[in-house]
Amino acid sequence: MSAGGGLWVFGYGSLMWRPGFPYEERQHAIFPGGHRALCIYSHVHRGTKAVPGLVLGLDAGGRCEGIAYRVADRDIRATLAYLRRREQANNVYRAVNRSILLTARDGEDVRALCYMVNRHHRQYAGDLPLEVQARLVRQGRGRSGINIDYVVNTVRHLRECGIFDRRLEALVNKLGHHRELGPFRPLS
Repeated sequence: MSAGGGLWVFGYGSLMWRPGFPYEERQHAIFPGGHRALCIYSHVHRGTKAVPGLVLGLDAGGRCEGIAYRVADRDIRATLAYLRRREQANNVYRAVNRSILLTARDGEDVRALCYMVNRHHRQYAGDLPLEVQARLVRQGRGRSGINIDYVVNTVRHLRECGIFDRRLEALVNKLGHHRELGPFRPLS
């Protein structure tokens, strides 16, 4: 819960550009103590058990820029049910309440619902070297499409939010898809 009522939800991946729930407010935010990483083997959406791909998780350590949404009190129950179905279908993510900083509000500290990777889950890949990430992403194909498309689209959407993710940018460069995106231009 937050001052002024409602619930804050922190998004670091697809929740940033496709939240799927009603919200009252949208703010650029910082999650201290976690970082965005391709640290989850995908066995369904971007790969298979035999030929896995990689998808994003919010892993411990570092700092993550993302988007925070304030959900009105009247929508909390439905939003939590939706997020449980979306983010916790196979328990690779843990729902946690953590402090985040709202950048447009001079770093105001609010509590938010965040979905962090479960490091004990069998699909947790950990901190893989760039070459291994590139190999897995190149091979990944699943129910939701090609893994390279997922990574390139993620970087594109992050840029639209004014976020430069050094690790994902390096991977897109390694994959040879940096020309599709052009140079990063920060929001003014």
